[in-house]
Amino acid sequence: MQVTEHVHALRIPFQINLSPEKSLDRFVYCFLIYGKEGITLVDSGVASAEEIIFNYVVRTGRRVEEIKKLILTHSHPDHLGAAKKIKDITNCSILAHSGEKNWIEDVELQFKERPVPGFHNLVGGSVSLDRILEEGDIITLEEGLQLEVLHTPGHSKGSISLILTQDNLLFSGDAIILPGDLPIYEDYSALIGSLQKIQKLEKIKHLLASWDEPREANEVYQTVRNSLSYLERINQIIAQVVEEAPGIEPMELTKRVVHELGMPPISAVPMLAKSFMANLKELG
Repeated sequence: MQVTEHVHALRIPFQINLSPEKSLDRFVYCFLIYGKEGITLVDSGVASAEEIIFNYVVRTGRRVEEIKKLILTHSHPDHLGAAKKIKDITNCSILAHSGEKNWIEDVELQFKERPVPGFHNLVGGSVSLDRILEEGDIITLEEGLQLEVLHTPGHSKGSISLILTQDNLLFSGDAIILPGDLPIYEDYSALIGSLQKIQKLEKIKHLLASWDEPREANEVYQTVRNSLSYLERINQIIAQVVEEAPGIEPMELTKRVVHELGMPPISAVPMLAKSFMANLKELG
């Protein structure tokens, strides 16, 4: 779907296989920035998402070979998955933050350190970075079209958001966690700080988050406020559970919090337990 003059959003459905009997339906958005001189892709979706991306490019009257840059907001499978295939076919440049470099360039290292269920079905392979991004960098796509890099850690240490100044638009990656969704993060305090940084941005008229439909106008800042409230509620629930049951095991804590949040029991997975351990670290 076209969001602004330059930006198109693509919804990529996929499944996380929790066990032979259980799977979790998910989706992620990736985004295309159409310039006169080429196309920039923000995130690549999971492995095989290149088919959806390439078909959309052709259907909208452009050529796959016009994809010049692929910017990864971070290294997780649903953002990195199709990067290798897209690079192989288009020879585009790959850009990401320094904090994500190791996991992008060595996916087996990522799997070892963060063993997501079904990882190898979601990720097509490692890919080398052509440019390292840091806070405040400007990515010139062409004359009159540029992105500003914001370092927004918490979900991962090298997570970034991107401001497309010409369209007053923010790509927020996975920094914004919606109420009721799986709250996946590795540093609670850093994530709160990143959301507060986004909240202070001025004149953002379009918000494109990876886990949410495109938001416009007043919904932009309300979505950020909702995310902050959700995370604060999670922190309060964890503090209460730990006060009532000191020394509670991580998975039992996760089940208790999932229940309090009204989420389905299947949501109580080890990855979520790691998020809640970040809260415990913050709570001391």
